[in-house]
Amino acid sequence: MNTQQLLLTLKQQLDHIEQEVLQHDQQLAPQQKKTLEHVERFNHNLFVQQGAQLLPCVQQLRKDVSQLEKQLTLKLTKSTIELSCQRIQDRFTALRRALLTTGLNLKSAEQKKASNRARYAKKQQKMQNSEFGWIATHVMYNSHQLYEELNKHVNWAKKFEYKIQQMESNLELCHAADKIRLQNDILLMHRRLGKCRQAISYIEERIQHFERPRQSFNR
Repeated sequence: MNTQQLLLTLKQQLDHIEQEVLQHDQQLAPQQKKTLEHVERFNHNLFVQQGAQLLPCVQQLRKDVSQLEKQLTLKLTKSTIELSCQRIQDRFTALRRALLTTGLNLKSAEQKKASNRARYAKKQQKMQNSEFGWIATHVMYNSHQLYEELNKHVNWAKKFEYKIQQMESNLELCHAADKIRLQNDILLMHRRLGKCRQAISYIEERIQHFERPRQSFNR
């Protein structure tokens, strides 16, 4: 096959796969596009592409074919031409495979989302059954109450931190007989600070849970 026949064949294949891709992209429902929005469907060495729509891949392939045409016109080395041809072939193969596997990718992405939702629900249930259950019971009605509770715990954490600093300073000055008692008090204060920080993290997660639907709506 001479160079002109090679280029003609590649351009015909490109036009054909472009029609398939256009039909594929047009048939995608909005929810399907959203499901695959951040899914990487190709090796980075093949295409720079995320999501469900495949037309950007055709555009990259068209650039490859144009580049090959220039290389042939300039009569570059055989190894350079062969490398370009191999790259184009690999990209054609990957794109055809993607056309056939969109359904599988959708199913996989939906299962992953369902798994994440189940994991999140399980985590929330575990937290509600924990020592922070009183937070879920009393202040989970709206984000305003959550922010109030968050501010309260942040202030408590600051007080605990200040108290610990004071006690640690006193530790250096106190008599040996009082050191053990003061060390135990410092340890107890650290535990309270730890619990307070855990509660802060829990409340922040709940705030994100409340705010996320609102952010999605505002988009």
